[in-house]
Formats: sequence, C-alpha cells, structure tokens
Amino acid sequence: MPAAGASAPQPLHLGQTSALPASPDVAVLDYVPNPRVGSLYMVRFAAPEFTSLCPVTGAPDFAHLVIDYAPDQTIVESKSLKLFLGSFRNHAGFHEDVTVGIGQRLFAEMRPKWLRIGGYWYPRGGIPIDVFWQSGAIPDGLWVPDQGVAGYRGRG
Repeated sequence: MPAAGASAPQPLHLGQTSALPASPDVAVLDYVPNPRVGSLYMVRFAAPEFTSLCPVTGAPDFAHLVIDYAPDQTIVESKSLKLFLGSFRNHAGFHEDVTVGIGQRLFAEMRPKWLRIGGYWYPRGGIPIDVFWQSGAIPDGLWVPDQGVAGYRGRG
C-alpha cells in the first residue's frame, strides 16, 4: 500500500488473465483509489458459495460470506477479491480462523474507515457455525443495513 500522497501501483489482475492463487498466503489483493474520498458510504460484497476445507477431515466446508466496509483512501478491486476468496478452496482452516483472517487482512491492507465480515457457515456435524468480526464501532452517520442472511433452518 503506498504512503499517503503516493500513487497507487497498477492493479495486477484488472484487465489481465489471472490464475486462481494456490493459497490465500500467495494471493495478491489489489486496491485502487477511492473515487469518492471524503464521502461516507458502505460497500458490500457477498460470496454465497464460498468454500474452504475442514482442517481435520479435509472435507469441503461451505459458507455465505458478507463483507461490508466504509472506504477511506482505497477500495478493493473486485476481481482480486474474487481470486483471493477462491484461493480458500484448497485451504484448510477452522471457520473462525478463515472468517476473521479474511476480515483482518482486508482491514490491514486497505485501511478502510470500518469493516465487518459475517461468515454464515453451513452445518458441520449438524451444527451451523456463524462467525462475525468487525474492526471497531460503526462510524457516525454510516447507514449499515442488516446482512440479510437468515439463520440456518434446515429443510423448510
């Protein structure tokens, strides 16, 4: 991330052919200048078919992720985010580690005014696990809608 006043590096993925990263550790997230610096607004990304692997059994785990953030100087480029999230398909991690890790990495690199992530995981062993993390208090005046993901109800 460039220092304040420095120009941002060219995105690596936007307009390019990019392979799915082998792991989240090698995935590169691109950030571009916020076109509305000074405006207080929220951005939402939803990944309703997120997958990772159980660290014990190696079986796939599925989640609906919702990432909300209030940009400051930069925004995350959506193609790089999609590749980053896709890199978890072969990554083994507990639901808590995966969800919180995604939120913390985005917050550390992008430095938004505020960020939250909701990980709505489908049942493992008959128990759905929902994991939530946010960077701090919601900024005054920011409209933050409900994430809109219903609790797991099983078969209707």
